Amino acid sequence: MSQPPADHPTPHNDELSHINTAGEASMVDVSGKAITTRVATAEGYVSMQEQTLTLIRDGRHAKGDVFATARIAGIQAAKRCAELIPLCHPLMLSKVQVDFELQPKENRVRIEAKCKLDGKTGVEMEALTAVSVAALTLFDMCKAVDPGMIIEGIRVLSKDGGKSGAWRHQANAVD
Repeated sequence: MSQPPADHPTPHNDELSHINTAGEASMVDVSGKAITTRVATAEGYVSMQEQTLTLIRDGRHAKGDVFATARIAGIQAAKRCAELIPLCHPLMLSKVQVDFELQPKENRVRIEAKCKLDGKTGVEMEALTAVSVAALTLFDMCKAVDPGMIIEGIRVLSKDGGKSGAWRHQANAVD
């Protein structure tokens, strides 16, 4: 088996947790795990034309407040993650935060999502789903004026809690 690239986290063990001994997809049994506070943060980017970024920044987009709509979509997506990703556990999230940062030098918007709960399993997938759907919503709202936008760089930045403890992405932000 090949090793992951240097900027990817090393797996905690040599086995995939969602594959049973017969090689079949299997939902992980978390019943024996301790309840701990778990937090995950993810990010992603939507690159666009300068004029599109200006429309969003100035609140002049014909469809209204792009960030408000994308924020609600991201929060809703995190709450419904288990319906979208087959082996995710349904979770009672205590916090979902979706933030946007205009990056005019790069003609892009940075999206960051943070998910939190007290539970037996992590919230990385929920944070990634929140970022992804917020980016898709931003794209959907702006596609009429800028169909060439690019969604990129979606990744987990950090996670805390559980048996494995804290983890931080070591690579620099996407250029």
